[in-house]
Amino acid sequence: MICYTNTNTALFFSSIDEIPSHIWETLIHTENIYFHPNFLKSLEKNHPEITFSYIVLVNNKNKPTAFASIKIIDFQLNSIKNDLEFLRKIGRKLHVFPDKKPLKLLICGNTFVSGEHGVFINENQSKKAIIKELAESINHFVNSNKKLKKQIDAFLIKDFMNESLFITDELKNYKYHPFSVEPNMVLQIDENWLNFDAYLAAMKTKFRVKAKKAFAQSIHLKIKEVTLQNIEEQLPEMTSLYKKVTSNAAFNLGNFNLEAYKNLKDSFGENYILKTYWLEDKIVGFISGVVNQKSLDAHFVGIDYQLNREHAIYQRMLYDYIEIAIDKGLKTLNFGRTASEIKSSVGAVPQDLTMYLRHKKTIKNKILKLFLQRVQPTPFQQKFPFKK
Repeated sequence: MICYTNTNTALFFSSIDEIPSHIWETLIHTENIYFHPNFLKSLEKNHPEITFSYIVLVNNKNKPTAFASIKIIDFQLNSIKNDLEFLRKIGRKLHVFPDKKPLKLLICGNTFVSGEHGVFINENQSKKAIIKELAESINHFVNSNKKLKKQIDAFLIKDFMNESLFITDELKNYKYHPFSVEPNMVLQIDENWLNFDAYLAAMKTKFRVKAKKAFAQSIHLKIKEVTLQNIEEQLPEMTSLYKKVTSNAAFNLGNFNLEAYKNLKDSFGENYILKTYWLEDKIVGFISGVVNQKSLDAHFVGIDYQLNREHAIYQRMLYDYIEIAIDKGLKTLNFGRTASEIKSSVGAVPQDLTMYLRHKKTIKNKILKLFLQRVQPTPFQQKFPFKK
């Protein structure tokens, strides 16, 4: 737990349980699951290796105006792979990053979900003013604690869509540097897709044939709902498959503890999607996702890569997400980052997301800016599977 001192404009909390109920009632009306106290509590409870804190900004009448989720993590630089490895190596040579120990990183945002799910701003507020107050409050939060001030290496505020950048670019005045990694892949659900067959009918022949081939390859897969009654026996194998996926990721801010699924399923019921994929008596994959307002957000998946190609496991998962979104009458499907090309082949298009990073030391922060200018999303060939 972190000792903190509140200011005239910001209240700090070390646990969801510390936040008074009137703040939730007046600030966050829980339509967005990512700001629901039960969602935040499930992350906090199941990730003891992360230090969780929360900032509530208030006006001159002490009324809440905004909420931000803060996490302090040990970022393992060795987890950076592929195109970003050169940054890690050069960064260590120039001592921008620690040589042996992990980078102590303060993150404002949701480390386990892509998108604008870290800062909630109340209606009728100046968003630019709130972003300024947030940057100042984060500085106060760290600088008012001697231990924290010494420990923190860098600050990251994530993820913002392009239409928000005219607001969030205020962070440049606080020495934050913008950069982009992989885009969020988003599928807009056409209102004419009354069922999955209608989705297939909207595709060009080539892509419809590809979909039907994936269903033929995956015909032996059995798909089972994960419930509170059967989750315990499946979690060990699900965790093993999840780790196989994360080990391939080029950039990962932290590993998700699948034990959190119990709390999420208990809190959100049918709005939290969990399914396992079986070949005979063996789990070979799983999907998870959350229905958030009018969107289905794909969360984590697990895949047995040795069987993936033969049985089209991942391809089938993508189509199953689509079918769920259609059946639930949703408007968008957020597939998240990674595997952009295959997601584009089922109709998703990239949504750029910008992060802001700054090093606490001035000279190292200037060098960091040069690094980040070289960070680019991995290029991929965008597919266009639908008829015009």
